[in-house]
Amino acid sequence: MRIEQDLKLGFKDVLIRPKRSTLKSRAEVKLERHYTFLHSKRSWTGIPIIAANMDTVGTFAMAEALAARGLLCAVHKHYALQSWQNWLQRQKATLYQHIMVSTGTAETDMEKLRALIAAAPALQFICIDVANGYAEAFVAFVSRVREAYPQMTIIAGNVVTGEMVEELLLAGADVVKVGIGPGSVCTTRVKTGVGYPQLSAVIECADAAHGLGGRIISDGGCTCAGDVAKAFGGGADFVMLGGMLAGHDECGGELVNRGGQHYKLFYGMSSSTAMDIHAGGVAEYRSSEGKTVEVPYRGPVEGTLRDILGGVRSACTYIGAAELRELSKRTTFIRVMEQENRSFN
Repeated sequence: MRIEQDLKLGFKDVLIRPKRSTLKSRAEVKLERHYTFLHSKRSWTGIPIIAANMDTVGTFAMAEALAARGLLCAVHKHYALQSWQNWLQRQKATLYQHIMVSTGTAETDMEKLRALIAAAPALQFICIDVANGYAEAFVAFVSRVREAYPQMTIIAGNVVTGEMVEELLLAGADVVKVGIGPGSVCTTRVKTGVGYPQLSAVIECADAAHGLGGRIISDGGCTCAGDVAKAFGGGADFVMLGGMLAGHDECGGELVNRGGQHYKLFYGMSSSTAMDIHAGGVAEYRSSEGKTVEVPYRGPVEGTLRDILGGVRSACTYIGAAELRELSKRTTFIRVMEQENRSFN
């Protein structure tokens, strides 16, 4: 047993210090990023915000809405192959730049992935997603997918430490997903005692990834547009959102009426709800590590996207970053005891 004494920070622990700016308007800020990925050598241009691969968020409808604005969607892994084929037949070629195919690491997952890529070879992104990215078997699976699909851009996670980011990049990942326990419907930290404050994880993992030419996704922990800006300020190349995009028309999940108010069901993918739907229940050797909640119905996702993108643009103007790629270079975090005046909350 050992104890690390240095402080680890989450988004709630800091604010971004303002700096002199020559920008006259938020409209001047360019949010698009351009990346060439480490192993696939593919180039990508767009706004680096991703809908999480949860079956209540990472839907076909959400993918269409986000692609229209240049954002990405990690489509959840539970769609049937025929559903994928039917949907892709109706889409334009540009959509392929904005969708990620999610997969687990079971042999059935690999078989489904092979079938999907064979049916739709224009797909560009594979998101290999497990709760615990520290298992040797996971690293081996990443290497196996890289060997099978050298031309694909591979996302792998989740981890929270620099050495594991480096191992996954060396195993064939182009982008590593960072976050253990910060999600709004994740209970991993409560059930297991394992986790890492998200901002510190992003800072440390970004440093490790960029040293090897890789990229990271900050996955989880954002509750508002300011947190998205902080994630980018901490060095994240992409930010993945779940709860912030929940409750919309484009989301999956049941719409319920409670006392005249409408809500949508939102749950973690390790929750008993998700496992009942997709795995026949919670296996006796494990516990549920996710919540099931009812999110107030929020209508079309477009309004929420405007709010998020507007907040990030505004953050850039406060520190003089004309482009999103300048944000981390111009960010100074200050530790705080409070975030906002909550008198009327």
